[in-house]
Amino acid sequence: MVIAIVGAGLGGLALARVLQVNGIDAVVYEREASRDARGQGGMLDIHSGQRALRVAGLIDQFHAIARPEGQDMRLLEPNGTLLLQQDTPPDAPSERPEVDRGDLRNLLLDSLPGHTVRWGHAFASADNGVARFTDGRTAPFDLLVGADGADSRVRGLLTDARPAHTGQNAVELGIPDVDRTHPDLAAMVGRGNYWVLGNGRSLSAQRGGDGRVRVYLSFYSTAEDWFATSAIPFEDPAAARTRLIDLFTGWDPRFTALIAACDDMIVPRSIMTLPAGLTWPARPDVTLLGDAAHLMPPVGQGANMALLDGALLGLALAAHPGDFPAAVKEYEREMFERTSAAARRSAAVQEMLTAPDASRRMLAFFQPD
Repeated sequence: MVIAIVGAGLGGLALARVLQVNGIDAVVYEREASRDARGQGGMLDIHSGQRALRVAGLIDQFHAIARPEGQDMRLLEPNGTLLLQQDTPPDAPSERPEVDRGDLRNLLLDSLPGHTVRWGHAFASADNGVARFTDGRTAPFDLLVGADGADSRVRGLLTDARPAHTGQNAVELGIPDVDRTHPDLAAMVGRGNYWVLGNGRSLSAQRGGDGRVRVYLSFYSTAEDWFATSAIPFEDPAAARTRLIDLFTGWDPRFTALIAACDDMIVPRSIMTLPAGLTWPARPDVTLLGDAAHLMPPVGQGANMALLDGALLGLALAAHPGDFPAAVKEYEREMFERTSAAARRSAAVQEMLTAPDASRRMLAFFQPD
């Protein structure tokens, strides 16, 4: 009985690891040529996903690479008013530690036998128990798991649903080696997350374990083609930073100084989501996990849900050896309920971010009393 997992992201690797722990083999097919083919993004806030890492037998290794101080939070208004500062005490429990996505992915990869992941396999289609890849290669399967992200090709085997634009467009920038190159900005951002919200925009900065501060600029209530009409010359990073600073005219100069200090890495992203509560008729030989199943706004739920999906699908398969239909049905019943609730919570946070008084709403969110 062959289990084929499409996608070597966090969810797909968590599934492969939990299966391995339970004595079940699986093959992971990944379109990237190697684990180092591209950067894996910034820091992740891992909370409910720690359950998956316990199931995978990796929780101690996780805590060794996680940053509890990454839980620190500073929330400000565009005029520079500090609304909230939460600093994590040294003895605080690591309930929501930050971890570099690349480090977490490497932890999962290193926990698997070297032959588990087949690099350079871009999934194209599947039928009659055969997966086909874009280079003409094929592979048999008895169960196909789509862990292939927001633009999942496996998803089309189960549903016609496609991601839709949320009205948010974001730009990622970064300041490398911030303690050495810009110690004043390093002190301002602190050890964790730094948020400035208001006027239909947000600026967030996040300290990474590698000494880099990633800066995220978001523009809300904007069209899907906003980048094409925004006059941001992404092909010229210096000019693009100047244009981005113009878009934050009137904000405290400390915030635009963050943008000015960034290097030439500028990545535009249109934020997309799948419908909250998406389901599909069960198939005994195909299922989905992670963003392929429930793409959400990027507010701290997606990676946790993907890890849980992988772990819980792995446990269901172990509990029903050889009975893929029963395992898939059990997994999907729980996954639909859990991730629908997470998607609704994420959408509520996303709605707060779009409000004119977003900073005050977020303050009430973090300090409900």
